[in-house]
Amino acid sequence: MRQLTRIFFTGMIISFLGSLPLGSLNVAAMQISITDGYTQALWFGTGILLIEIIYVRVSLVAMDKIRKHEKILKALEWVTLLIVSALAISSFVAAAKNNVHTKNILLSNSMPRFVLGLFMSAVNPVQIPFWFGWSTVLFTKKILLPRNDHYNIYITGIGLGTFLATCVFIFGGKLVVEKLNTNQHTLHLIIGGIFTATAIIQIWKMLKRKDAVEKIHNIKEEDLHPERKAE
Repeated sequence: MRQLTRIFFTGMIISFLGSLPLGSLNVAAMQISITDGYTQALWFGTGILLIEIIYVRVSLVAMDKIRKHEKILKALEWVTLLIVSALAISSFVAAAKNNVHTKNILLSNSMPRFVLGLFMSAVNPVQIPFWFGWSTVLFTKKILLPRNDHYNIYITGIGLGTFLATCVFIFGGKLVVEKLNTNQHTLHLIIGGIFTATAIIQIWKMLKRKDAVEKIHNIKEEDLHPERKAE
C-alpha cells in the first residue's frame, strides 16, 4: 500500500509541476475561462486530461513501438506549430479590432470545449517524450514496476496533477485579470505574445533538434529495458 501511495504522489507531483510552465494548452484554458467562463474551461481541461492519460498508458506498454513511428511525431510537431501560430494571429486580430466582445475565433467557436481540448492535446507531442523520460527514470529506480496496479495508480496521480495545474490557469488567470482590471484589448495582446513566444520556442527546438522526436530517439535502449541491462 505504501508503494502504491508513493507512485500516486510521484505521478501527481511530476504532472502538476510539469504542467505549470506556460504552454499553448494551459494558456488556451486560461483564455477560455476568461471569455467563456469556468465551466467551458473545465470541459476543455477535461479533454486535455483524457488524452494525456491515454498517451501515458500507451507509452507504458508500447515504448518500443512508438519509437519506431518518429515520422508521425514529427508531423504532429508541425501541426502543433501551425495551431499555436494560428492562435497567436487570432489573438492579435482580436486585439486589433479593439472590441470588448471580440474573442479569439479559434478558441471561441461552435466546437464543444471538451472536443477542442481532446484535439489540441492529441496533436501536442511534447507530453510523449516528457512521460517517456520520467517513466523510464521510475522504472530504472524500481519505483514503478510493469504491473497493472502500478500503472493504474500512476496514471490516476498524473491525471489529478494535470487537472490541478490546469485549474491554476483556469481560476488563477481569470482572477488576476479581474484584479488588474485588464481590458480585452490588452489581454488579447498579452495572450497573443505568449502564443508567439511558444511558436518561436517550438521552431528553435525543431531547428536545433531538441524537439519531441529527438528526445525519444535519444532514450537509450537499456533505459527502456533495465531488466535486459542486468542480464
